[in-house]
Amino acid sequence: MALSKPIMNLVASYLQNLYMNPIKTKAVTCCIVGTAGSIASQVVAGESLRLDPVLAFGAYGLLFGGTIPHYFYEFVERVFPEDVVAYSLAKKLLFERLIYAPLMQAFSLYTLARFEGKNHKAALKQLCALYMPVLEANWKWLTLFQIINLAFIPPILRVLFMNLVGFGWAMFLATKRRQQSQKKN
Repeated sequence: MALSKPIMNLVASYLQNLYMNPIKTKAVTCCIVGTAGSIASQVVAGESLRLDPVLAFGAYGLLFGGTIPHYFYEFVERVFPEDVVAYSLAKKLLFERLIYAPLMQAFSLYTLARFEGKNHKAALKQLCALYMPVLEANWKWLTLFQIINLAFIPPILRVLFMNLVGFGWAMFLATKRRQQSQKKN
């Protein structure tokens, strides 16, 4: 019981910030989750902590990971209004899975490599090596979460929900990128 009041205060503060400053709140949340996912990936792998991927995931989350999904979910709600719920959900899901997810995966992989200090050629090489396996894993493992997100989560909380799912995804992505880097060495 003693712990419930601080937790409720934290949730209330988060929701207030989300309402007052949605983009900033989503960006900071994504930064924290991406950074934590990168650190957790390295710890689980038993490696010493490397700062470049941690900073790359943090910067990506702060600059793009909260903002782009914020605008995407707003766009999807405008373009596919809830006329017939099941039909609307199917359209949103197909659009997200077949257009948004492939574009975001390519953008994410390339941008993370650049944020780590790789040049354009090295970033493209890593993108080419990882794109299809990562996209296929995204379709396989994240589709159910996107169905839940689009069907049951209020639009203002969709980025948060996917950020929480994204913690595991950030660990997966960091692991795939690290494995690919180790192959070339």
